[in-house]
Amino acid sequence: MAIEANAGTNDDGSAPAGRLSGKLGTGRIVFMVIAAAAPLTVIGGNVPLAIGNGNGPGAPVGFVLASLVLLVFSIGFVTMTPHVTEAGAFYSYVTQGLGDRPGMGTAYVALVAYTAIQVGVYGYLGWAVGDLVTHYGGPALPWWAYSIVALAVVALLGYRHIELSAKVLGVALVLEIAIVVALDVAILASGGAHGISGDSFTPDAVFSGPLGIAVLFALTGFIGFEATAVFRDEAKDPARTIPRATYLAVAIIGIFYTVSCWALVEAAGSDQVVRVATDALDQGGNMLLDTSRQHLGVVLTDVMQVLLCTSLFACVLSFHNVVARYQFVLARKGFFPRRLGGVHPRHHSPAFSSVVQTGTALVLLVVFAVAGLDPLVGIFGSMAGVATVGMVLLMLLTSVAVVVFFARDRAARRGRVWTAVVAPVAACAGLLVSLWLVVSNFTLVTGGSTGVSVLLGVIPAVALIAGVAVGGRRRRAVS
Repeated sequence: MAIEANAGTNDDGSAPAGRLSGKLGTGRIVFMVIAAAAPLTVIGGNVPLAIGNGNGPGAPVGFVLASLVLLVFSIGFVTMTPHVTEAGAFYSYVTQGLGDRPGMGTAYVALVAYTAIQVGVYGYLGWAVGDLVTHYGGPALPWWAYSIVALAVVALLGYRHIELSAKVLGVALVLEIAIVVALDVAILASGGAHGISGDSFTPDAVFSGPLGIAVLFALTGFIGFEATAVFRDEAKDPARTIPRATYLAVAIIGIFYTVSCWALVEAAGSDQVVRVATDALDQGGNMLLDTSRQHLGVVLTDVMQVLLCTSLFACVLSFHNVVARYQFVLARKGFFPRRLGGVHPRHHSPAFSSVVQTGTALVLLVVFAVAGLDPLVGIFGSMAGVATVGMVLLMLLTSVAVVVFFARDRAARRGRVWTAVVAPVAACAGLLVSLWLVVSNFTLVTGGSTGVSVLLGVIPAVALIAGVAVGGRRRRAVS
């Protein structure tokens, strides 16, 4: 099969009729993907949960293990990339390896997972902005008012060319990473609570509590990293840009999370960090902000609180772009209404798909607001749970597709035993364990009752079955 050097442009550099186009380099794609991971939010939310509910001072190792699982997954994902010539990320890979029905099931799971996490983050963002406003003496407005304002801005940016979103995400990401790095440096430079040590990486610390729970909360912090392939048509050179962006995204996110988690452990001391984390969780505090006040001072901590809001905004913008492009690809393949596959003549964006995605998010936000759900536990916690199950299931299906694809195509796997066979099989094993960890500890992610958690947990499975059921009825593809 001949592989295009750039599936997104013609030989003269113009966009093929009806296709998205762009010149996104590795850096901008990495920015959008890491922005979706919302690193500041993960350090402030997931890390205390991993410490308090998991293995305490050994929590950084949970992030190391999660990073290794995703890195092994990325090897097969990247190896198959040159053989997948269309955007669509997991959907395209599974379709190529397993066929239309599993591919459509994968697409449904992706749409459910990404929509869920996007709406969940809208709830978190509305609460965070409201908390910030009241902190500075502003009016106490309902969380959903701020969420809808954010949704309107996301709608504007998502309607326009992807380059504009990339610039916005790049600025927000640099600022939030910079403030956390400043905190890490301040903690390590001061010597922490009892002097800098490697206690977190000793067997006693690693197995001082349930390591699996730390891995679980680490995995939820990586949601969206695989979206590099969604921007294939808008990449400058997909054959090179997508693999580089994938590896860089995993490496940067993994190192950032691990070091920052370790720094928070050192700040509290390995003997006190569980108490500090659980006190913050039980009393509605914020371990990250409390640590920042001690090591960076009030002014920079206030800046960090503002950047938490921009981090969440960058997250919803990134997921909005991902979902819009998933819908666009499915419409181009003939599975969704034709109009969703339209390209804006001036912005060269999936404009109508973006509008539909905005409408979907708005409807869900209104339903949750009318139901009176708490924006953190009721909306963010539950939707993050759905997204986590969906993400691990998506990666597992993709790894199986990679194994099957290279088993079937001997020429493609020739000379690639490690990248085309060993790594994908190892990824399947690691992701099966990860899926078990997520399901067996699901109530910790959702924060809800067992009954509610079960209902939420089966949503991705129902989406998979529904997609497989309709996958054989291919409509006429958009010409």
